[in-house]
Amino acid sequence: MTHQSAPANDGEVLVIEVDGTCPPTARADELAKRRGRRRKHAKACGCGCQRHRGQAKRKRRGGKKRRKKGDKSKNGKEVVVIVMYTLERGADGRLHGPKNKTVWASFGRRKRAALWARAEATKRGFGPNTTQTVQIVVDGASGLRNNLAEAFPNAIVTVDICHVVEKLWELGHRFRQEGSDERKTLVEDWKALVYAGRAEELVTRLRSLLDGVPRNGPGTLAKRKGLGKVIGYIEPRLSMMKYAEWRERDLVIASGQVEGAVRHVVGERMDCAGMRWIPGRAEALLHLRCIEINGDWEEFIAFTDQQIQKRLIEYEAVQIRSNKPLKCGFALAA
Repeated sequence: MTHQSAPANDGEVLVIEVDGTCPPTARADELAKRRGRRRKHAKACGCGCQRHRGQAKRKRRGGKKRRKKGDKSKNGKEVVVIVMYTLERGADGRLHGPKNKTVWASFGRRKRAALWARAEATKRGFGPNTTQTVQIVVDGASGLRNNLAEAFPNAIVTVDICHVVEKLWELGHRFRQEGSDERKTLVEDWKALVYAGRAEELVTRLRSLLDGVPRNGPGTLAKRKGLGKVIGYIEPRLSMMKYAEWRERDLVIASGQVEGAVRHVVGERMDCAGMRWIPGRAEALLHLRCIEINGDWEEFIAFTDQQIQKRLIEYEAVQIRSNKPLKCGFALAA
């Protein structure tokens, strides 16, 4: 991907959608157990059936320790996923796309993801001093937002509106019965303010509602915590919630592209039952999946063959796993 040239006929608006997920990774004690030498145990009984072998094994091992609050058996490590594409304004005045979509994922730190996005955007003609529109869509995570904002100081940073609406529905459950028309009416009223670009007015209403909730009494603690959580999420992000203006300009207000990429690239392959990954090895798999999804597999194979042939010419030892014959280094040198 680094050696690829920029796509031709790119659009005039660059959109960068970013999200993260945490596939399960192996802990040190799990790796030690799996890599250790296998012991042969005597049969638990004369039959030697699987059921009795399992009972004997659990008896030798002893009872499992109960996990403390906050302990996660998944031991997830974050994978940052970026989807970059452009939008082109048509004759109808609307932005159409996505064009030249590229998916990138890595276990590396968020700073590394921001550096890749910066380099890729520059290669596609959207440099640091570009006058073209660059939009970044995130889920509100401060780490992703801060690193990307530093790399793209003139970009439009947008919080995915679906995350905001989801929090409003969760808050509505604190004040109205689940599934009731009253809850729907309350949340739809809040949503209308968000879509109209009046998030600051929504915060004012929620603060007024918080002031009216007594500090003592049944259910009041959950209401106060829910209101405080939503206010604490929306208020620092007011500058990233100008949805009315962005809808008028036909820009992106939701991160559907990267949500689908997270599910397809990472979730369906690396977050299945019983899986435990080593980040160093899983990183290579992530890269291969991105290359396949981007439609660059044939180009990648050709690039790999060129690198192998170059090493053969330089008399390096190369391990080749292929069912097709390759030319040796001497023939290539001649």
